[in-house]
Amino acid sequence: MKKHLGTIACATALTLSQALPTMAQDTIKVGVLHSLSGTMAISETTLKDTVLMLIDEQNKKGGVLGKQLEAVVVDPASDWPLFAEKARELLTVSDVDVIFGCWTSVSRKSVLPVIEELDGLLFYPVQYEGEESSRNVFYTGAAPNQQAIPATDYFLDELGVEKFALLGTDYVYPRTTNNILEAYLISKGIPKEDIFVNYTPFGHSDWSKIVADVVALGADGKKVGVISTINGDANIGFYKELAAAGISADDIPVVAFSVGEEELSGLDTSNLVGHLAAWNYFQSADTPENAAFIATWHAFIGDEARVTNDPMEATYIGFNMWVQAVEAAGTTDVDPVIDAMVGQTYPNLTGGMAEMLPNHHLTKPVLIGEIQDDGQFDIISQTEPVPGDAWTDYLPESAVLDSDWVSLNCGMYNTETKTCVQLKSNY
Repeated sequence: MKKHLGTIACATALTLSQALPTMAQDTIKVGVLHSLSGTMAISETTLKDTVLMLIDEQNKKGGVLGKQLEAVVVDPASDWPLFAEKARELLTVSDVDVIFGCWTSVSRKSVLPVIEELDGLLFYPVQYEGEESSRNVFYTGAAPNQQAIPATDYFLDELGVEKFALLGTDYVYPRTTNNILEAYLISKGIPKEDIFVNYTPFGHSDWSKIVADVVALGADGKKVGVISTINGDANIGFYKELAAAGISADDIPVVAFSVGEEELSGLDTSNLVGHLAAWNYFQSADTPENAAFIATWHAFIGDEARVTNDPMEATYIGFNMWVQAVEAAGTTDVDPVIDAMVGQTYPNLTGGMAEMLPNHHLTKPVLIGEIQDDGQFDIISQTEPVPGDAWTDYLPESAVLDSDWVSLNCGMYNTETKTCVQLKSNY
């Protein structure tokens, strides 16, 4: 009897073990890799909620390839090495088919070697410094030529700014972006001595000396403007110090690349009216698509006061392009989906169409918004869609590089030597 029961138990265990892979394939797993704690939670938590909303909406439509989508959410806690660990966990333990995640470039750089080693697929939804093109990543946020350069042109051409304070958080995105902007400004005739560059740690709170230095920059009467690549909750202290110093947008305008509606929702904006942000989307965009998106967001989140922002739109476009690519490929396998992604189009929430280019960047309109006292932005400038450029024209070592994963099968092609340079993931 014991032998017979043991045989049944072994057979049952074998049957269950054989069934587990089939059960695991009943859903398509979507990894969500965003900080839900730490200094970047102020920005990233909303993107986690956005992915959950998009999954919910897609499942109501019947899912993808006849299967429901299942979110696998992890919290890398604003800890850059932990991003790599959590990415590996998503790919090897949770066996996700795609990851939507990262905000800072240092977190993306941390994840990149893991994604490439394990042949994963990452959709990165935030503006960044460029100077990268991985076959395993789709960059749905802005490259410098879709945000930083047009914003600088606005300061030069529309506001007559003559001296520039480039203020950033101390990590790869601000440093690389400011290197590009400094070279660009010098090419436009701005003397190097009229460009003030300063970096502060994540979570920096004492801005009194830095703001005083910015004010001193204009002691000779020249118009000063601030280009801000300050990230996360450090923005709260920066804008409070501006207000405390009595600095208005008329005195020293600030254009921010990492402050949107979500960040403003935690600030007293009464003293910030007139300062600017450069993005590719604002909640105030007046289109039917945007109205529908906002209504869906409020219904899902259950809070009419919750705002939308640019990285949410980038997530929305990337997610829907991924769905289209999976359906076109007939599989969630990474290689066919990557091939199917290039050429995908999807409506922008601001009007027009986004298109995924062979360099894995999108076409995007560039918008300049002016902060209003209700925490929203008045859109004062909008361009036609601009193709994202992986490698800037304003750094000599990058100007000769091209990215084309279709005709060249290379993300770092040297147009002078006609060779594909191996792209290394540098921290």
